[in-house]
Amino acid sequence: MAVQGKKIAVYVLVVFVLYVIITDPEKAADYVQIGFEGVSNAARSVGDFMTWMANGGE
Repeated sequence: MAVQGKKIAVYVLVVFVLYVIITDPEKAADYVQIGFEGVSNAARSVGDFMTWMANGGE
């Protein structure tokens, strides 16, 4: 039963994403840019933390 719910949720998400892309491509591009900026910031933060750890936490 939970697997069917998961499949339905994935289908609804895909339909929503396609709807946003088709109806407003500029807004969809903005969402993608925001997502990539978030991933980039997270990776930079992890790198800064690892550098801090490698330097003995100082």
